[in-house]
Amino acid sequence: MWPSRVPNDPLTATVALPAPLLLALAAARLDGEAINQQAEQLVVRLFHEEGRSLVRLARLFVDDRDAAEDLVQEAFLRLARHSSRIETVDRAPAYLRSIVLNLARDHNRRGLVSLKHRAAQGRQLDVHDDAADRLVQSEDHQRVIDAVRRLATRQRDCVTLRYFEEQSIEEIASTLGLSGNSVKTHLRRAMVALDRMLADQ
Repeated sequence: MWPSRVPNDPLTATVALPAPLLLALAAARLDGEAINQQAEQLVVRLFHEEGRSLVRLARLFVDDRDAAEDLVQEAFLRLARHSSRIETVDRAPAYLRSIVLNLARDHNRRGLVSLKHRAAQGRQLDVHDDAADRLVQSEDHQRVIDAVRRLATRQRDCVTLRYFEEQSIEEIASTLGLSGNSVKTHLRRAMVALDRMLADQ
């Protein structure tokens, strides 16, 4: 099993990965998957930089915080397995967001999650009292989130990344593999649909 800390890297030297992710990476290696040192370092660095943001993103799609954490851990595992597919390291955060969106979609459609749910006690990724939790505590915000979840897939993804994650049009396009004009079109259509849904409630 690779170490939870990467030495000689000031950015990641103090960052420990959660035990379920460490176990999943170790299991993948035992199954013969080649996860090299570069992939390990990338996972640790991006866990530190993007982990909380990715859990917030997942929480907008799934009601259960444990499920959101599991989805994000699975996204990091897939990144470790397939890091060679990423053209440049700068594309890795967009790749992770894309994986989280796809996993959340699958979770909601089939009730599946790739890692078994574990009790929140002892988790190292602290997402208590985060923005998504505060949002769902408000009835009005819950109505908006419910409406966003009912949007067509691309519209929902664009709205979530734009207004909840505050991504730029260019960042959304990069994450979803769309042109900037397509992102703008999906956003316009989504706003029309949301106005209609919220007016009917």
